[in-house]
Amino acid sequence: MTPAKRAFDIGFALLLILLLGPIMIVIALLIALIDGRPVFYLSERMKSPDTAFCLWKFRTMRMVENDAGVSSGYKQKRVTALGRRLRATRLDELPQLLNVLRGDMSFVGPRPPLRCYVESCPDIYAKVLKKRPGVTGLATLVYHRTEERLLSACDNHESGETTYVTRCIPRKARLDLIWARHQSLCFDIRLIYHTVIRVFSRRRSYRLGRG
Repeated sequence: MTPAKRAFDIGFALLLILLLGPIMIVIALLIALIDGRPVFYLSERMKSPDTAFCLWKFRTMRMVENDAGVSSGYKQKRVTALGRRLRATRLDELPQLLNVLRGDMSFVGPRPPLRCYVESCPDIYAKVLKKRPGVTGLATLVYHRTEERLLSACDNHESGETTYVTRCIPRKARLDLIWARHQSLCFDIRLIYHTVIRVFSRRRSYRLGRG
């Protein structure tokens, strides 16, 4: 990571924490009051093929023992009503601002994978994780809706894992590597801008869908 990219991450993260801190406090209180504790969902993710970190999100699902893998269709019944709203607006990811400040993540980069996927696809992630994981990225913008559609059709753990490993990981990796070859601060800012537009678009669609 270049000094300019790291400086941008720190400055932008501090600005967003100052602006959005009150909203984060309100969300935390709502989760505690409506869905109970824990307020946060903590997940081990990989910063490099052999270095893990703890990713923070607001909890959006009911907790179960031995949960594993991506959020396939069979898990959707565990998403709470409040969690569905947070996911639709990506507000559940606001705690990742702390990960950005710590240097675990950047604002733009490949999404941080679970250890099991790094171990099952070592050649892919040896290339992808040369860049620091991000909150958003080219693969997130281009492929996320397709990934959601594919995984939503999976009605058990096995089909979800097969679909994710064979159809999602390779395609997202190609997009992540395209971004890596052309990465610049200007390109990153463009991706952040389009992410914000996408979030507001999904928020509007969610409201219209609810009538």
